[in-house]
Amino acid sequence: MRRVVITGAGTINPLGHDVPSTLAAMQAGRCAIGPLDMPDVDRLMITIGAQVRDYDEAAHFSRQDLTLFDRFTQFALLSARQALAQAGLSFEGEAADRAGVILGTSGGGLTTQDDNYRAVYAEGKNRVHPFIVPRLMNNAAVSQVSIAHNLRGPAFTVSTACASSNHAMGQALAMIRAGLADVMLTGGTEAMLCFGGIKAWEGLRVMSRDGCRPFCATRNGMVQGEGGAVFVFEDRDHAIARGAEILCEVAGFAMSSDAADIVTPSAEGAARAMRGALADGGIGAEDVGYINAHGTGTTANDRTETAAIHDVFGDHAGSLAVSSTKAMHGHLIGGTGAVELLACIMALRDGVLAPTIGLTSADPECDLDYVPNTARQSPVDVALSNAFAFGGLNAVIALRRA
Repeated sequence: MRRVVITGAGTINPLGHDVPSTLAAMQAGRCAIGPLDMPDVDRLMITIGAQVRDYDEAAHFSRQDLTLFDRFTQFALLSARQALAQAGLSFEGEAADRAGVILGTSGGGLTTQDDNYRAVYAEGKNRVHPFIVPRLMNNAAVSQVSIAHNLRGPAFTVSTACASSNHAMGQALAMIRAGLADVMLTGGTEAMLCFGGIKAWEGLRVMSRDGCRPFCATRNGMVQGEGGAVFVFEDRDHAIARGAEILCEVAGFAMSSDAADIVTPSAEGAARAMRGALADGGIGAEDVGYINAHGTGTTANDRTETAAIHDVFGDHAGSLAVSSTKAMHGHLIGGTGAVELLACIMALRDGVLAPTIGLTSADPECDLDYVPNTARQSPVDVALSNAFAFGGLNAVIALRRA
């Protein structure tokens, strides 16, 4: 079976507009959650979120481009540019045919959809822009990345709520392993912080009004964020042959379905996904040094995930470092797994474990080492990234130090 490595990474998210600034913010334990800046915020019950701030779309895209690019597409294009620049890749001829892109998103062009519902229903307009469908369709980001970089191989979008990014990256891994591609751009993107998007989440009664505190006894819900990250997944021999810098190896992947409840998570389903990722990568439980948890800050998720980690790792669970970076950048929904993979790469390459900030009070049912409040220096050989979505869909990626 072909081995797969990561040779490039790019991101724009609430913590930073590129990978170095994002990792610096994670190491500093910086919180990007704050008051929302958007129209009609006074009509919302939830008025905080993790927005991508100081972002000028006109500095990156032409006016003509912006008629076609929803915010979620912009995040994907910017991240892909960075990732390919780091990887040192361009695609012509057969190389283009052997390269593709798979991205995850939950809402797609939700900002475009929200703006145009407002125009038609609230403002009474009878016409919308002719490119609304190409802007809002879930595959818009994948298609625009493919067009921008001449990626003529496998290309599609995965939409599995909060597990979208991890499922997308798992499919990219499978494409290269199967010999269907040599290089895949993959990750996820989301821009759901619009009035309608927040109103919808308010209805679930899972949102916090004052901050995200995963695994803390005082936690009271999740906080939405936005942004994305894109990685270059590459056949290892292909990368070595061209002298590429390898960030880490994508060692294993597994997915499972709870087949139980549309919103309530299952420890058994989460455990099966983690066990599957270890088995797929030929990894012993005792080899794992760090887990980037799904860690949403809801009572149900945090206790369920903790129980699943105990189930999979047994006595080794007490030696594991586990953290949730959502307390810093919020829950990016379909883009969250991609941004969180950066924390795993940081652990493997730099030996720096991102903290779980805001963890001030112990919950007896959340009894692992969650790297509270301050980043930690610790060498790691294997890391897991967990994503557990509404609908009972679980996806876990295992990474190994290069």
